Amino acid sequence: MFTYNTKGTCSRQILFDVDGENKIHNVKFIGGCSGNLQGIARLVEGKNIDEVAETLKGIRCRNNTSCPDQLSLAINAYKTREVKAKVL
Repeated sequence: MFTYNTKGTCSRQILFDVDGENKIHNVKFIGGCSGNLQGIARLVEGKNIDEVAETLKGIRCRNNTSCPDQLSLAINAYKTREVKAKVL
């Protein structure tokens, strides 16, 4: 499970899994607006990570970011980590 520490949002962390086909699963937000974040988690379940990141990128709430925007950043951090692991 990948863990991302958010910045500028009510949620503090985002956790998720990515399968071998680059589909996102088991998204969990720690903190934040529970109902809205459960809704986001269900809507992205099983979706391609690139599509999710592109769809959620740039959504603003406060502090020039939002929980969906932070999920987009979390996916990009996951992808960067995966690229670095392949290089090593």
